Amino acid sequence: MITKISGKLVRLHLDAAVIESPPFEYEVLIPEFTRRQLQQEIGKPVSLHTIHYMDGNPQMGKQVPRLIGFLTEVEREFFDLFCSVDGIGTRKALRAMLRPVREVAAAIEEQDVKFLASLPGIGQAMGERVVAKLRRKVPKFALMVARDLPDAESQTDLVLETFEALLTLGHNEADARRLIDSVIATKKKFKDSAELIQAIYQNNK
Repeated sequence: MITKISGKLVRLHLDAAVIESPPFEYEVLIPEFTRRQLQQEIGKPVSLHTIHYMDGNPQMGKQVPRLIGFLTEVEREFFDLFCSVDGIGTRKALRAMLRPVREVAAAIEEQDVKFLASLPGIGQAMGERVVAKLRRKVPKFALMVARDLPDAESQTDLVLETFEALLTLGHNEADARRLIDSVIATKKKFKDSAELIQAIYQNNK
């Protein structure tokens, strides 16, 4: 099972990235939101967290190994979750993921079926099915920090660590997200989750 690949990004297609990791080149399927993130990285070293699966119909004897890649483990985790909805396979999920994970997750949590139905291949009925199955499972993904902001990855890690800590302290997922959002909105920087949790409780006295 290939879970991560690192190398030089040599080409970028509409639905795939080609990674040179000598002595091989690997074609890695990517959703549109990942392709946009990689546009300025051609010729540079990159690392993609991957899902390895067999594409095709086993009954027809035509299966091809494929890789799907994401820039973070959290994005890969969300994609796996999205594919768990009946009627959404890997190919449909790849086409649907036009927007960043945090936006899709927020739409699911807020039951914004109109937004989900606008994604390629989803539609009204599938959007309702996605909300019904995933609404209670996505709050942490909606907390991801936009990658075009400074220290986006480290800030996302901090927020997710704090989210898990609040669950341990007895908060439910929706409440934990609300508490974190209330403090993140102040745009202050926090060095660790303990400092962020302290700010949350001070802010909500």
